[in-house]
Amino acid sequence: MEISIIINNYKTRGLLKQCLKGIFAYSPTVAFEIIVVDNNSCDGSVELVREMFPQVRLIASDKNLGHQRGNNLGIKNSSGKYILILNTDIAILDDAIDKMYRFMEVHPEAALVGPRLKNPDGSIQLSCMRFPHLLTPLYRRTMLGRFKFAQKELRYYLMEDFDHQETRTVDWILGSCQMVRASALSQVGGFDEDLFLYFGDVALCRKFWENKLPVYYLADCDIIHYHKRESAEGGLVSKIFWIHILDWIRYLIKYYR
Repeated sequence: MEISIIINNYKTRGLLKQCLKGIFAYSPTVAFEIIVVDNNSCDGSVELVREMFPQVRLIASDKNLGHQRGNNLGIKNSSGKYILILNTDIAILDDAIDKMYRFMEVHPEAALVGPRLKNPDGSIQLSCMRFPHLLTPLYRRTMLGRFKFAQKELRYYLMEDFDHQETRTVDWILGSCQMVRASALSQVGGFDEDLFLYFGDVALCRKFWENKLPVYYLADCDIIHYHKRESAEGGLVSKIFWIHILDWIRYLIKYYR
């Protein structure tokens, strides 16, 4: 098996259907499998996969495992040389999966590659970033972000100085779509299950770099991402905001340098 596509789903039945249809419309030309991990969605997602996509391997959890544990569960049940981690809000275009596969084949040193993500209107989404500093998440999600010093820091963090037209190594790639070498994942121990929902992608890329395993941004590979920043939109009173903050604290304790 060349590619194992892992989709971790929680209460996004409509997006899951769209994502799966896109994969089958633009299937990779090499042997692949699709594994959907459902986190006790109770929204008809499990029934959707069983009825409409019987060729997909379904793992139905009886509880919400979160992003990192859910992806690890899918990875443990996979057999691919490469693991393609997809969020349900990803729409595959043309031969995007093949492009990532060919890149990894030509670059055996690479641990991970991520495509150029685009918004539904075709504009480029900032999906490759520099490692965050101590207060970066607070600047992004609180009133502190309005200060000039914070805006300067955020522009640097989001790599707004990069035109996104060049394939290059980067600190980390947004976890909504990333192709990872299975052997590299085994070397660093997979996703960090101490992190429930956020910063797993940052932590994984940091572990790769600490093991001298490069992370790449692939500029000539476009994929649509229906991105929604729930932790920012909910404000201080939302549950998702505090999950984000708690994951940030856990990340700081284990990885901040």
